[in-house]
Amino acid sequence: MTPTYLDIERWPRRAAFDYFRGFDKPYFNLCTKLDVAALKRASAQAGTGSLTLAYHYIALRLANAHEPFRYRLEGGRVRIVPSVQGGTTVLRSDDSFGFAYLDPAPDYASFARQGAAAIAAASDPHAAFEPRVDDTDVIHFTTLPWVHFGSFSHARNWGREDSVPKISFGRIDPDPHGPQLWLPLSVEVHHALMDGLHVGRYVQAFEAALRRPEAWLGVSA
Repeated sequence: MTPTYLDIERWPRRAAFDYFRGFDKPYFNLCTKLDVAALKRASAQAGTGSLTLAYHYIALRLANAHEPFRYRLEGGRVRIVPSVQGGTTVLRSDDSFGFAYLDPAPDYASFARQGAAAIAAASDPHAAFEPRVDDTDVIHFTTLPWVHFGSFSHARNWGREDSVPKISFGRIDPDPHGPQLWLPLSVEVHHALMDGLHVGRYVQAFEAALRRPEAWLGVSA
């Protein structure tokens, strides 16, 4: 398939693109928390997958729906990736970790089946450690179920033109004063490709999806 590139000359963000692309650290990070109480109920009603797979499903669908999350730097140009899969870390029984790759799917049941199989394979302590470092048609996911974090940063290889968005989830804690279940969310992106506006729209869409998760998981309200 012939790659598609953004017309930078007509891009309203051209000046910001040129400015931030030259930074030593051109990434910015936004941390917030999401209420997943309704998603937990909908996930149980779906009878397949897990709460973790359910919020990965929504996160990946939204990344595909928001075009800036599919922009990738490529030799000074901006390639528009047609679709992205999710690459997520998986803890193994020997305390090492592997990588599972979650394919986008038109419905949650299909995503959950494929995702569960990918996670099971990646959790094998004898499986090879194979990060797809050259694959940019991906969103990098990670989950830290031990920490209800308020900030986050990622390991970086400064020698690479890394523009893949990185989305992290933390430990879910109940609200002591209400029915909410709060999931920490970190979104880290390349500032040459998007701004706080675009991350804010992504988070707002996530919040909206979590208010009516039944429509996303294909179950009755």
